[in-house]
Amino acid sequence: MLRNLWSALLLTVCVSSIAQADVKLQPGSDTVTVTVDGKAFCDFHFGNELPKPYMWPVRGADETILTRPIIKNAKEGDHPHHKGIWVAVDEVAGIKFWAEQGKIATRSVDMIKAEGKEGNPAQFKVVNDWVGKDGKPVVTETTFVSIFDNRLIAYDINFTAGGSDPVPFGDTKEGLFGFRMVDTMREKQGGKVTNAEGLKGTKDCWGKPSEWVDYVGEVEGKSFGVALFDHPKNFRPSRYHVRDYGLFSVSPFGEKAYTNGQQPEAMDILAPGKALRLRYAAFIHAGDAPVDEIRTAYKNYVKSGN
Repeated sequence: MLRNLWSALLLTVCVSSIAQADVKLQPGSDTVTVTVDGKAFCDFHFGNELPKPYMWPVRGADETILTRPIIKNAKEGDHPHHKGIWVAVDEVAGIKFWAEQGKIATRSVDMIKAEGKEGNPAQFKVVNDWVGKDGKPVVTETTFVSIFDNRLIAYDINFTAGGSDPVPFGDTKEGLFGFRMVDTMREKQGGKVTNAEGLKGTKDCWGKPSEWVDYVGEVEGKSFGVALFDHPKNFRPSRYHVRDYGLFSVSPFGEKAYTNGQQPEAMDILAPGKALRLRYAAFIHAGDAPVDEIRTAYKNYVKSGN
């Protein structure tokens, strides 16, 4: 009897522990709210009034906010277009979408899988029109956002031409998958940057291709880390735009820009009827996580196919 009672109690505890690790998506009129382990993790914003959709805030496991507050204009702070986690790039058909000189308008957001656990992510799909000066889409972006219980956020981005003309993606350092962290995490205030090859600091990691780059810093006396992952099946190895003031992004566009002219300019053309697929991820972790944990998270991300 006692043994059976103990077994039942142990099973209940185990089941409860598993249940608490669930990822859940709660859709709203212009947001998708994400929880992990029953705690707030991140919110995806896609309202029509926004210049582009973005994920903000993004939190650590204890709900500490790791993304910088939204800056409305240059009078409030630097680079107001750096908003949480976002997707944008300049020089798409000559339009600077990264700098928000062109609008990225959300056409639809659909829940694919509202809950996830044990390595199987929750997922939603967002369709965005990158609007040209004539009000028509230059490109249409269809992105699957997958969120795992280890607090990894994966973006599977698919671009198609918006019309019958080829779309040039110019050579620029301003793009593509970005994260803007709180000021206390940045290298200027003691943050540490390392890439998969062991290079350290923003100066040495900037512009280099790598499987991942990790940025660790403190918030309210606690240490957190954000690692950005480049997928090995992207059409070329991406390079990292990682700065000491807290900007952190990765992009395949900018061979000349990221190498200070050492590589020739790369002008990539998206032909009508063709698709360009790009995959990236942000892994939110404790700042004292060993390198092996980052490597394992990267390997599992690649295996997941997201």
